[in-house]
Amino acid sequence: RLHHMGQVVARTDVFLSFATSAHLYQYVKPEVTAESKLFIKGGRHPVVERKLPPGRYISNDVDLDVTETQLAILTGPNMAGKSTYLRQTALIVIMAQIGSYVPATQASIGIVDRIFTRIGLRDNLTAGESTFMVEMRETAIILNQATAKSLIILDEIGRGTSTNDGLAIARAVAEYIHDYDSLGCQTLFATHYHELTDLPEYLAKARNFNMAVQRKGDTVIFLYNVEAGSSDQSYGINVAQLAG
Repeated sequence: RLHHMGQVVARTDVFLSFATSAHLYQYVKPEVTAESKLFIKGGRHPVVERKLPPGRYISNDVDLDVTETQLAILTGPNMAGKSTYLRQTALIVIMAQIGSYVPATQASIGIVDRIFTRIGLRDNLTAGESTFMVEMRETAIILNQATAKSLIILDEIGRGTSTNDGLAIARAVAEYIHDYDSLGCQTLFATHYHELTDLPEYLAKARNFNMAVQRKGDTVIFLYNVEAGSSDQSYGINVAQLAG
């Protein structure tokens, strides 16, 4: 009886937390479907937006499916919000599938079997693995284990080696996800390799998106807004200047 009561209290706590968050932060009830589609209107990062003053977080849309926009190539400057956009998408999908309302104005989310991510840099020196080797290992796991029902989030594949090698790896990974018979799953692919923006010319279900910026003289203003089309610069010099 104690164990049963503990489970009842725990479940009640979870559902109450979901309801409280939804009420306080204007979350909406997502439509959860069996289709391989992901539509989010006005999506927000549930943690990052809490760190900002009310109304300051810039929301963004996501529209993926396995028939038209299966592979979204996301380019744009450092510091412009690419990684936040990727992570908020994954978090919204997780929240919907565990039964929570989500930080968006509208959402229709197809059930995914798993979410695979390759984000950030770390090494495993005790096993003799460099940051690049860890990145390649994690990428290999994704390519070998993901299915057509998965969601893949990739951030800067191939940056730990020479430009030519990294570009070749990034292109090969994108093409494999798009073309391999048992894959073809919904994928967000952020990159600073602007050469990859020609992929939609060769891959029928690839589309370009970018993080919008405004440039005034030598000043770059990040708009944190995702728009269709590709970016032509990463403004790394400007970010380095910001860092001092």
